[in-house]
Amino acid sequence: MNLWAVLCLTLLVVELQNGSCQQVKRRKDIGENRIRPGGKRVKVWPTLKDGRGRGHSLLTQVLDKGRFLRLGQSTILTPGTNMELRCKGSKIGWSYPTYLDTFNNSRLSIKQSDKYSQLILTSPSAADTGAYSCWVIVCDGTECEKDHDRAYVSYIYFKDKDNLFVPSTMHFEIVYLRPDQPAVVPCRVTEPQAKTSLHREVPPVEITANMTQMAYDPTKGFILQNPRPEHQGVFYCKAETMDTPQISTKYQLLYVEVPSGPPFVSLEASPDSVRGGDNVNVTCTVLGEPDVDVSFTWTYPGQTSWRLVNRGMGYTTRVTQSILTVEDMETIDFGEYMCKAKSQHGETIVATTIISK
Repeated sequence: MNLWAVLCLTLLVVELQNGSCQQVKRRKDIGENRIRPGGKRVKVWPTLKDGRGRGHSLLTQVLDKGRFLRLGQSTILTPGTNMELRCKGSKIGWSYPTYLDTFNNSRLSIKQSDKYSQLILTSPSAADTGAYSCWVIVCDGTECEKDHDRAYVSYIYFKDKDNLFVPSTMHFEIVYLRPDQPAVVPCRVTEPQAKTSLHREVPPVEITANMTQMAYDPTKGFILQNPRPEHQGVFYCKAETMDTPQISTKYQLLYVEVPSGPPFVSLEASPDSVRGGDNVNVTCTVLGEPDVDVSFTWTYPGQTSWRLVNRGMGYTTRVTQSILTVEDMETIDFGEYMCKAKSQHGETIVATTIISK
């Protein structure tokens, strides 16, 4: 009896030792250090689940003493401190807040070297808050294009407690509301953690944000998913941190009646029946979107003007006109007059006939 007990204990000890050895061996397999043939140790990095390994991002910020920081989707920097960004590649394209181009800002410079491109912005301020991106340009002979697989963007906040909103060059901005697309009230902030709200001026009331009808994006502003006529009016945004609340510029929201599409054109001659020596005006009128320009083509030169009109129920439409004036009518001036109105959405051609009395 005792002999069997000793044998069982002996076998149990042996099994435990074998298990320990196997466990130690498994732990050694997942270690970082391995030995190549030749006796050199190498460090093996584990593969990430998304398959990217330890790849470097394309866009980096140059810090002091030659240090570099890979930028994420958003970055917070301090105003007044020069910013230097680098993007690897021998041919690089850049984009940055558009107003830096609008005012031909000398604070911004871009230099290309053999291995990287360099964007330098001196004395940045809250107004420089925005998206900065770079990409590799691939060329085939004289044709070049953007490589979308090697592009990177970072939204950079220049956090300024005295300017919670990104400063605007206008004290009053117009936002057009269209029934077929979301509208944006562009009160962007320099502090992404600021508590931001939207307010109507008259009657004074705060507009509550929710994820279905309205949401706030600190890089864009308040997004109205389904604009309606009742959203018209004068609005402003308010931002709060630990300091005193700040107010944004004011925004006039106008509801647009005309949907996107080719111009809606009408043509009228006044008078449409004349004698030789009379004068006549031919008016080409277009109803369209307020912020979409229209060009006219006539047989003769004309004068172009436009204005915004209220067409009932609070809807806003842009009326654009081109007037062709013919003085001292002659026989050869009678006949068909054509007007072609063209916008970014298409073109429309209309005609009218002027006859002799």
